[in-house]
Amino acid sequence: MAEKFTFEVVSPERLLLSTQVDMAEIPAEDGDMGVLAGHSPMMVALRGGKIRTHENGQVTRTLFVGGGFAEVTPTSCTVLADDAVPVEELSKAVAATRATEAEAAWEAAKNGTPEARDAALKRLMSARAMAEAATR
Repeated sequence: MAEKFTFEVVSPERLLLSTQVDMAEIPAEDGDMGVLAGHSPMMVALRGGKIRTHENGQVTRTLFVGGGFAEVTPTSCTVLADDAVPVEELSKAVAATRATEAEAAWEAAKNGTPEARDAALKRLMSARAMAEAATR
């Protein structure tokens, strides 16, 4: 049996999840990352994407995060999400609207500052990830 650790997901509105898991997959900016008990401490920037928790070799929960940060320690992982929602609550229509708005913001930012372009691109990538994750 795998060693468990505490995994939490916190959004600005609420504590979405606090549980013991064998493993968590998080969407780090540099690529998906697996977290296990005993992981080296680090702070990780997150991009928009899916978080998956694993117990007994099975995915037990899937959440969508729009970005944020994760604090990883040997005994816990806390995700501080810009926004977060269980994937079964994601609406394809809402995700499509966000993607359309993000594409317009990206077009508007193309001639802006590097910071504005970077923020618009992150928003666009997050909206596209949400559209992929939406189930209803």
